[in-house]
Amino acid sequence: MFSTIVVGTDGSETAKIAVATAVDLARRTGGKLHVVYAVKASASGMPVDHVGQSVLVRGDSAMSKDVRDAAGAVLEAAVAGAEGVNVETHAASGGAADAVLDIAEQVDADVVIVGSKGMQGAHRLIGSIPNSIAHRAPCHVLIVKSI
Repeated sequence: MFSTIVVGTDGSETAKIAVATAVDLARRTGGKLHVVYAVKASASGMPVDHVGQSVLVRGDSAMSKDVRDAAGAVLEAAVAGAEGVNVETHAASGGAADAVLDIAEQVDADVVIVGSKGMQGAHRLIGSIPNSIAHRAPCHVLIVKSI
């Protein structure tokens, strides 16, 4: 039933819970796992990446490589425990929800897995990544208790 699984990560502890759940589901079903990391855009429209306390702005080819390298490091760390699972990683531009949903559509996902961070308090009222994905996904959505 779940042969194509998509999960987003930002490298946070709560994202690690969602990724671990996605890895487990892929392992159990023999499905292919797509792990997505979003490279955000700044107010100026320039893509930026928040890695730890650093903010990298992509404006030239050297910075572009820095952003790609940083995204690659986050993705590599996210899938470190996925031995034996068919995994493809994606560094996608845009906001997190849009990036995850774009990849879900591209790969014809059966399920998108997201953590529950942002499902409480003010984030719940003004919009959150899990909420946005749950309402716009072209497939099933599994919201993992991550907080």
